[in-house]
Amino acid sequence: MGVEAHVAAFADLDGGTLYALLKLRVDVFVVEQKCAYPELDGRDTEPGTRHVWLETGGAPVAYLRVLDEPGGGARIGRVVVAAAQRGTGLASRLMAAAMKEVGDRDAVLDAQTEATLLYERFGFKATGPEFVEDGIPHIPMTRHRA
Repeated sequence: MGVEAHVAAFADLDGGTLYALLKLRVDVFVVEQKCAYPELDGRDTEPGTRHVWLETGGAPVAYLRVLDEPGGGARIGRVVVAAAQRGTGLASRLMAAAMKEVGDRDAVLDAQTEATLLYERFGFKATGPEFVEDGIPHIPMTRHRA
């Protein structure tokens, strides 16, 4: 089975798809990474938010969201690949789809430190010191307009 890319606003997600996307996020961020935090932060429903995911066999295997930032930029967040699919190139395919959504806007993200090389391939550069969020080291990164 092939991998299909999808992009949708919150209002365009059907209940089953939304549930599957949120389950993937919770399975990784809350359960696997043992981070008790408000996963549902209210930003998923913002009009400018775009949910970007890859699926195979009708099930999501990778996901991220693109948020509108003040000043016209974008924030990429909640980047996740299902445990069984890691190391297969899905993160790069997901980021390529996200960058199409971002277009020529500036973009920011907080990368888990171990993933900074992935984001550097898409033009992101570290913009601050490493910080720890929910017990996981992160690096703030920015990609300026193309």
